[in-house]
Amino acid sequence: MRAMNLAEQWSEIEAGLPDDWVVADVVLTVSEDERVDQAALLLTPFTPGRSGNSFRLRVSSGAPAGRSLSRLDREGIRGRLDLAGSEARRPEPHPPHREHKPPLAEQWDEVEQRLPPDWSDLYAEVELDSSDYLQRGALLLAPVNPAHYGGPTTLRFRVARVSGYGTAASMAKRCLERLDAERITGRFRVLKLLSATSHVSTQGPVWRVGGRSV
Repeated sequence: MRAMNLAEQWSEIEAGLPDDWVVADVVLTVSEDERVDQAALLLTPFTPGRSGNSFRLRVSSGAPAGRSLSRLDREGIRGRLDLAGSEARRPEPHPPHREHKPPLAEQWDEVEQRLPPDWSDLYAEVELDSSDYLQRGALLLAPVNPAHYGGPTTLRFRVARVSGYGTAASMAKRCLERLDAERITGRFRVLKLLSATSHVSTQGPVWRVGGRSV
């Protein structure tokens, strides 16, 4: 039975590699010691590592390895190829997950549905997604008297459902709709909430945040 030449041995090795291989490490052992130097010269395109009569070749997918090994075959250089290892293509990283946030007015509706039916006062904030939105966002929220507090892109305000200090709930939602109309995105949160308060000679409850009244 005829022994396979080097190009044929490579074809057999390549056929056994996984579909997504990118690099294969192959060891070529030259059979005749007197042909090793000649083999080294012909293997120059691989920039091989050499140890005695063995060469370690690093073959990239798509490289004409068979053609280079055929040059050794034409010169009558015999040897054996052994696969030492291979590397597969790394999977493409998944794009970072971007949390979907509904429009701010929808966030208001979702929060309001969870409030107790007798809520009377709340302290809320809108955290804008970009500092680029801050100046325009503050202008559009002007009817709720926003305060730039709690974070670099955060605007806070009070809402009173029945009476007292704070904007009306309908106006708060309208201001959020104005932000939505200009594609200003962010997150709406209720920070503090009171129910069934009785405003006796006052404009409503006072909350203290960071040492100041809000």
